Amino acid sequence: MDKDRVEGVAKQAKGAVKEAFGKATGDTSTEMEGKADKAEGKVQNAAGGLKDKMRDASKP
Repeated sequence: MDKDRVEGVAKQAKGAVKEAFGKATGDTSTEMEGKADKAEGKVQNAAGGLKDKMRDASKP
């Protein structure tokens, strides 16, 4: 598993917590930061998945 996938999943989790905290406290800035972190984590996870597929495809 590519390290980008692991980091992406961690970023998504962090973003979800930050978003929930922002909603609970009424802090829209924190909520938006959480949403941005989640989106960044999804992209990073997808990039790691592509790297894994390319690596697997190049194996004999």
